[in-house]
Amino acid sequence: MMEDGNTLEELKSGFVTVIGRPNVGKSTLMNHLVGQKVAITSSKPQTTRNRILSVYNDNARGQIVFADTPGIQQAKNKLGEYMVRVTKSAIRDVDVILWMVEPDVNPGPKDIKIADQLGNVGVPVILVINKIDSIQKDKLLIVIDHFSKLYDFAEIVPVSARMGDGCNELIDIIFNYLENGPMFFDEDTVTDQPQRQLAAEFIREKALHALDKEVPHGIAVSIDRMKKRKGKKIYDIEATIICEKESHKGIIIGKKGSMLKKIGTNARFEIERMLDAPVNLSLFVKVKKAWRDSDYLVSNFGYRIEDDI
Repeated sequence: MMEDGNTLEELKSGFVTVIGRPNVGKSTLMNHLVGQKVAITSSKPQTTRNRILSVYNDNARGQIVFADTPGIQQAKNKLGEYMVRVTKSAIRDVDVILWMVEPDVNPGPKDIKIADQLGNVGVPVILVINKIDSIQKDKLLIVIDHFSKLYDFAEIVPVSARMGDGCNELIDIIFNYLENGPMFFDEDTVTDQPQRQLAAEFIREKALHALDKEVPHGIAVSIDRMKKRKGKKIYDIEATIICEKESHKGIIIGKKGSMLKKIGTNARFEIERMLDAPVNLSLFVKVKKAWRDSDYLVSNFGYRIEDDI
């Protein structure tokens, strides 16, 4: 028996994939729902590259495993092809799909493409209209009407992932579509991402925030060393930011190392919060020309499709 009186057989569980165009707020939504930062966010394309699992636990009702995916887009290189495969694989074998959109008055070509790709998936598709804090109610009704004509949604839920509005209602609706089943993760689990991967992503996030628009597309982060000092509660981390051009390397380092220092300082804050311990972070920068078009390097930097199927 559970503390609330429910038996394991009475609890619900299931996998929920979150899809949508790039930068509609998928990662922000997942971070809010699980109450912890497990996915990086930025306004730049290709922020999310991997499938990231986040676990929502409710002792009274059960467990929801969310899968955040790269935004559905056209592949332009090997990394882009990887991201497309990750998104397509995440649509298979799930219990519910959340299609997240911004409150545009009219669905755009990318939205129409997503509707075509979904087709008849055989599971409930819930339309989640994000950023409702930025639109008037009468315009929201127009958005709902236009998207309702695009696809036969099981539910339509307006939310503000940033403010948290509508998120509790979204959880309630998801549980309505789940069946009784076993918990897939321990109740203390929040994400499937190892700490090394999260540390690399936090560094990449701060680089995304700090760097010019043309640079972030071509960067990756590799954790070369991550070790807790013997007998002390402090971590030593060495990481390398990989870029594609010598000119980008200079931008990342900055004048007298100012940009690299800024990225490191901001990333260290997030990593220390994750580890709940002080961190000594050392950053380096290397050039790997056209790494996004190399199957070997794409895989070497942690983007392996076999991990996401």
